[in-house]
Amino acid sequence: MTAPPDDPRWSHQHAFSAGNPAAERGTRLVMWITAAMMLVEIVAGWWFNSMALLADGWHMSSHAFAIGLSAFAYAASRRYSNDARFAFGSWKIEILAGFASAMFLLGVAGMMVFSSAERLFVPQAIHYQDAILVAVLGLVVNIVCALILGKAHEHHGHDHHHGHSHEHGHHHEHHHDLNLKSAYVHVIADAATSVLAILALAGGMLYGWAWLDPAMGMVGAVLVAVWARGLLIDTGKILLDREMDHPLVGEIRDVIEQDGRADATRVTDLHVWRVGRNAYSCALSIVTRNASLTPERVRALLRQHDEIVHTTIEIHRYG
Repeated sequence: MTAPPDDPRWSHQHAFSAGNPAAERGTRLVMWITAAMMLVEIVAGWWFNSMALLADGWHMSSHAFAIGLSAFAYAASRRYSNDARFAFGSWKIEILAGFASAMFLLGVAGMMVFSSAERLFVPQAIHYQDAILVAVLGLVVNIVCALILGKAHEHHGHDHHHGHSHEHGHHHEHHHDLNLKSAYVHVIADAATSVLAILALAGGMLYGWAWLDPAMGMVGAVLVAVWARGLLIDTGKILLDREMDHPLVGEIRDVIEQDGRADATRVTDLHVWRVGRNAYSCALSIVTRNASLTPERVRALLRQHDEIVHTTIEIHRYG
């Protein structure tokens, strides 16, 4: 049975834990694979004097850096998980890394737009066979990396499902690991641009449509920007404690006011924010004429929401 919120058995480390060992291993492995592919492309591009190889190699370096940032965030979060200076644990290190990675992804989209526009107005000779070979190789590497990260996500979800039993009346969906998602988005973005590049290069080689390559670059940049925007919204709202539109907020208010309806109990001030992947803290002020309503009673009412792990309660009585 899961210990209720504010129960002594609910330890600080358990409530606000940030670890995801499978994701940490997966992102680290993907980082090394991406870095190795980057070095192969840069060295081969220099040796064979292929601008296509060089360009894709430097492009992969941006993804290697961003995925490395995700791996670093897991390590830092684990290292500081027991540091008492973090009031609600070190989980938000991962969110901060996800936000930074999304910003980096927007930068990649901007560079893609600039490069594509330049090639659209100033066409350059394209070594189609070399470029297609590079794109196919990059796609294969990205598929392998996506499978590694997907397996890490499934492993974490399986552990979380079996590690907790929910015996209360209400429970909301589990939130995704946004740090893992940021690494995954980088891999998928690179895979998508590889697919678009293969289509564009094939069109150029077969039909002489040289304009198709920069045009597909623009399409790829839009896709990357859309994915980056979604990741920015998800991580930014956590970093800014923008959680007051979550269904949990209304349910907290309802369960307290319905229990004290006869005594005109009202929640006059309520703040809810996320302090862990599936953990929330709340601070509330209650006005009531019920002399028996105590903080312990309020906590008992809130125990049906096992994602609430910390509460601050203020009660004002009248009449």
